[in-house]
Amino acid sequence: MSASFLERYGKVAIVAGASEGLGAAFAEAVARRGLDLVLIARRADLLSELAVRLRAEHNVAVTTIATDLAKPTFVEQLQAATRDLEVGLAIYNAAKSMTGPLLDSSLEDALSVVDVNVAGPIRFVHATVPAMRARRRGGLVLMSSLAGFQGGPQLAAYAASKAFNVVLGESLWGELRGEGVDVLTSCAGAIRTPNYAKASAAEAPGMLDATVVAELTLDALGHGPIFVPGAVNKLALFFLRRVMSTRGAVATMQKNIAKTVGRS
Repeated sequence: MSASFLERYGKVAIVAGASEGLGAAFAEAVARRGLDLVLIARRADLLSELAVRLRAEHNVAVTTIATDLAKPTFVEQLQAATRDLEVGLAIYNAAKSMTGPLLDSSLEDALSVVDVNVAGPIRFVHATVPAMRARRRGGLVLMSSLAGFQGGPQLAAYAASKAFNVVLGESLWGELRGEGVDVLTSCAGAIRTPNYAKASAAEAPGMLDATVVAELTLDALGHGPIFVPGAVNKLALFFLRRVMSTRGAVATMQKNIAKTVGRS
């Protein structure tokens, strides 16, 4: 599998939002497949620690870029760091969330979710995919969420941003499928990560380890525009989209979100 993956996507992969949790799991999974890495995130110390470990354990080259993906300048830094590299795989895992009623948060906080989760992927795609398209070989992975398929009270800005990524990924899949570039939007449920542990009071049904989500997502690349990791999550999405009314789906999401974040 590693040989065919390396042959299909080339020697270098970029992982945005790579410092810990799912991003670090993606970096590990890609390194295991033999690709060199460019890792992007805000926290330089965590990036450096991860890079040292991946170099030692997988004998791959790792470049790190410590930058804020909410700012447009990350594109210039990324392009400068990859100018002489043949990037064949680009993974946008970076995400920002805020919990609670939208109008209880500041406008600045809400717009920062848009900067990272909506503007960020658009900039990332423009920075990475044109070269793949020109070579007629490559892959793009966008991380979305089950929260992006219906309203999520207490997660309004985040859920809306993830809906954007679902439609963006489906659209790019259609645009690029005949040009040699595989596009996949992975719509995960709850994932065991440090950020989830900080934000949530309890585990959610169908919760998966970050390593499992990363491996399943990479295995699914090239097999369609949308992928939902985990049998429980697939079943949940079926009921939310096909069985329940919109009203019922939103009410169910509201109840489940309240349980996990410890709100009544």
